[in-house]
Amino acid sequence: MKDGFIKAAAVTPKVQVADPEANAEEIIRLAEEAAAGGAKLIVFPELCITGYTCGDLFLQELLLRGAREALFRIIRETAGLDALMFAGLPWEKDGKLYNVAAAFQGGRLLGLVPKTCLPNYGEFYELRHFARGNKEADAVWVDFGDGAEGDYVPFGTKILFTCGELPGLAVAAEICEDVWVPDPPSIRHALAGATVIVNCSASDETTGKDVYREELIGGQSARLVCGYVYANAGEGESSQDLVFGGHNIIAENGKILSRSARFKNETIYADLDIGRIVGERRRMTTFFSKSDEVYAEVGFHLKKEETKLSRYIDPAPFVPDDHGDRQRRCEEIFSIQYLGLKKRLMHTRSQTAVVGISGGLDSTLALLVTVRAFDSLGLPRPGILGVTMPCFGTTDRTYRNACELVRRLGATLREVDIREAVTTHFGDIGHDPEKHDVTYENSQARERTQVLMDLANQSGGLVIGTGDMSELALGWATYNGDHMSMYGVNAGVPKTLVRHLVRYCADTCGDEGLAAVLLDVLDTPVSPELLPPKDGVIAQKTEDLVGPYELHDFYLYYVLRFGFSPSKIYRLACRAFAGVYEDETIRGWLKTFYRRFFAQQFKRSCLPDGPKVGSVAVSPRGDLRMPSDACAALWLKELENL
Repeated sequence: MKDGFIKAAAVTPKVQVADPEANAEEIIRLAEEAAAGGAKLIVFPELCITGYTCGDLFLQELLLRGAREALFRIIRETAGLDALMFAGLPWEKDGKLYNVAAAFQGGRLLGLVPKTCLPNYGEFYELRHFARGNKEADAVWVDFGDGAEGDYVPFGTKILFTCGELPGLAVAAEICEDVWVPDPPSIRHALAGATVIVNCSASDETTGKDVYREELIGGQSARLVCGYVYANAGEGESSQDLVFGGHNIIAENGKILSRSARFKNETIYADLDIGRIVGERRRMTTFFSKSDEVYAEVGFHLKKEETKLSRYIDPAPFVPDDHGDRQRRCEEIFSIQYLGLKKRLMHTRSQTAVVGISGGLDSTLALLVTVRAFDSLGLPRPGILGVTMPCFGTTDRTYRNACELVRRLGATLREVDIREAVTTHFGDIGHDPEKHDVTYENSQARERTQVLMDLANQSGGLVIGTGDMSELALGWATYNGDHMSMYGVNAGVPKTLVRHLVRYCADTCGDEGLAAVLLDVLDTPVSPELLPPKDGVIAQKTEDLVGPYELHDFYLYYVLRFGFSPSKIYRLACRAFAGVYEDETIRGWLKTFYRRFFAQQFKRSCLPDGPKVGSVAVSPRGDLRMPSDACAALWLKELENL
């Protein structure tokens, strides 16, 4: 439960139809097994205490009494388990029979949630036995028998089960068909504050139904921005018209975290991130987390302890794992980039574009995007001015790649050697050229920008910015140097994704010579090349100075996308990069990230326009309206106290 995580389990017992005692034993056994596996939220299927397929036996008083007694036994014998549990059974109230999900924990029956939408078509005929559940929560008296003291228990669909030890964890229930209808109860539950929906279900198997079921549960969790635990009936339920596959699903905000193999009665587990759900709702102004409807709120308590995470933490959250998905993502992002630039060129009626080409990844991508925009507009590629500006740190490798890239793409190559201009500038300001400090470096970056701007004026074109989002997040840009352009095509693209976009272009360009250049660019260390090379090779490697970009992109994603605390991001990073970086290394670069991210906002506050390509961006006009003078002390203090 630390950092907002809670482990959930969806459990399918092997049912003996109309034998509540046998089913109680199986449910108790599986509940103990799930709790031993770390589950704090355990969900069983619809009517699992009797079996879903009892038919007219549901009208037998003996079966109903046996079901209640079985429930009370389950509650007593699982009292020592540290988990909130849900299990289905028939329940008689005011002379009518209801299909309910019983919620219990710590030896207490917390509530009874009746099914709202009862199917009465095809192979289902629930209205023959059950009444539709009431929404408003009534208080019903429950006599637990065996000398146990009775109690009033809420009965209705509008009940929230809230955890005192995990702020934000509010659980609500619906039953099977409820989620298949146009207006599911879970919509009201989520609007009333439920962050997790449980579904005790008995959904039979027909050809292709499993695919639709997963899409349904995943989609519902996405629309409601919630966790969704779906426990389905399985083997043992029926040998007549229906066969049940035990298809269990756990989803979170549109993503299927865990699914069971069908026809195996398999228990599945997943770590729900309640902090992530709460954070996502917090940032969505269109999600109204409180409705006018009144819900009964029932509190429960769990031990506050660290959840042993089993969920996969992607070390590259901006980059899809699957090759096919990654290719599609690259084409999509590339299209967003070039279409944004295309519009700007059309609006300014520019016939030329100026791109500073260093032989590095960012400028390569910017040039490729510019070429696509020119092709789309029907403009001749020679109208693109690819400018290489060798200076003190330029190596032969990057120089050759820059020149060859421009030639291969059919743009116009322009070389402006800035060594003399920068040396003269050093004399003007009285700077010792042997002093390789920030003045030495930034003088070169600003001279390059001046050259690009003046060439753009000369040719009536636009300067296309090359800096990426990761550099902007860290402030790894010279103010009014490479920080500035007339349109920044890479401003929304993180460094880890820049590499894949360039690789995508290499794989799809159809030109072996161009592909060879692009692959060599990919193999070149990331560097601003502002310090003299050593023995002809790059001496200044960016990642040695500011840290690995794969770490910084990971931090950036969770800082901006979900607003996680430093301690939670550190925990996730340690898991994602286990075996790659030591924990202390991860913490050290996380400190660097926060220091630079806060200190360098003033650069992001005056960024040129550029296209947003994903859910994380740093534009001051939209996604990151952050004060330039914000203090990082609170965040750094938490890291120090880890």
